[in-house]
Amino acid sequence: MNKRILAPLNPLRAFEAAARLGGFTAAGEELSVTQVAISRQVRTLEDYLGVELFVRSARSIKLTKAGARLYPAISRAMDEIAVATAQVSKRGRTEMLAIQAYSTFAQCWLIRRLPDFHDAHPNVEVRLSSPPLDRSAAAEDVDASIHFGVPSGLNLAADFLAPIELMPVMSPALLARHGRNPPDLARLTLLHSLARPRDWSVWLDAAGVRSRDAYKGHRFESSAMAYEAAIQGVGVALGVRVLVESYLESGVLVAPFSYVHKMDGGYYLVREADRPMSRALRQFRQWLLARLA
Repeated sequence: MNKRILAPLNPLRAFEAAARLGGFTAAGEELSVTQVAISRQVRTLEDYLGVELFVRSARSIKLTKAGARLYPAISRAMDEIAVATAQVSKRGRTEMLAIQAYSTFAQCWLIRRLPDFHDAHPNVEVRLSSPPLDRSAAAEDVDASIHFGVPSGLNLAADFLAPIELMPVMSPALLARHGRNPPDLARLTLLHSLARPRDWSVWLDAAGVRSRDAYKGHRFESSAMAYEAAIQGVGVALGVRVLVESYLESGVLVAPFSYVHKMDGGYYLVREADRPMSRALRQFRQWLLARLA
């Protein structure tokens, strides 16, 4: 087996730059050192190998036969080192962040604000999915999950994000044809979310409205669908304030009644307590808490 000759890296780097650029001065400028430092590094390599690598004159340098033989191998090695270093280094590297969120929270709040997160953290790519009903929020392939409440029986860390505040919302055109008092709901079609089937009953009871059957009306798989139906003038939906704020700000929905009912619990960002947070998750968590503060 041939014995591998391992020369010091700095002299090799100095030699490669000087050979490629054709001078010690140019090599020094590229490596941010002086021409004298490059000359000394090359001399160290020549002493180590026991051969001359450059023919030196007052104004120029030229590779010897030994230097010309060594340069291509050193150049290839430097390229391989640069590639391997880039692959290992996290600087400038894209990081994947897997987040689960209920579809309505994702559609009505998170997706609308992801461009803001990407502007702040361009190296983080978010993979967003809905949590399956039969799986834990702390699945191994998920970094964190946005939940209503905190799943019980699991070793989870949780950050409170937003309360559940219920408020009826409808289109401006529908409002123009009806009044602004809760009893006027008797003339309106209620839009229900199958994911939150008791919300209208809770709100009507808390608002003191007894003249309306809380369970009549159209039903939709998610609150996001009910909000879209409200935008189209189908009826009045019961919105969660944090999820309908963007609709209210844009004017496609209005909140006709002043009463807002705050329920127990809220939305949380949950993750495995024993699993170290990645840099991407720390950045996402800080951004999320700041936006929902």
